[in-house]
Amino acid sequence: MVDTMFARYDMGAEAIDELGTCTGFGERFTVVRRTVPGFKDLGVACKKLIEEERCRIVVALGMPGRAAVDQVCAHEASQGLLLAQLLTNTHVLEVFVHENEEEDPERLAAVCVDRARKHARNAYWMLYEPEQLTRRAGQGIRQGYGDAGPIRSDLSSAGNPIST
Repeated sequence: MVDTMFARYDMGAEAIDELGTCTGFGERFTVVRRTVPGFKDLGVACKKLIEEERCRIVVALGMPGRAAVDQVCAHEASQGLLLAQLLTNTHVLEVFVHENEEEDPERLAAVCVDRARKHARNAYWMLYEPEQLTRRAGQGIRQGYGDAGPIRSDLSSAGNPIST
């Protein structure tokens, strides 16, 4: 788990609390947490957790500000996280909550809680119960907000209306 001081909500604590409800917490797996100043520092921190602490997956939590420069920096931070994944062949789940997603601080906090917890659960499922993710494929599952739902639930790949 890597989070930042720049974030306005402690998403790392939420994610760790969620992992504490997972089967095998403390026996099957433990959580290593590092906190860095800002989201551009996440990439190297994730890479260090993978290489030095032997972490099998990392959840990277950050909160870009509202300014245009913050959005550009968030893109650069995302590139660093992608590079860390490719260099280490290890998943890094990017969990960014942009301050401009919500005007109301309470609603923004709710997005932080929901997104951090759901991505923590996704990380657990990726390692220990990948079938949970497969069961949810194509369902429009969202983190931070309500699910979008599938486009159509009455179609299957066997009844694909697209002809070639």
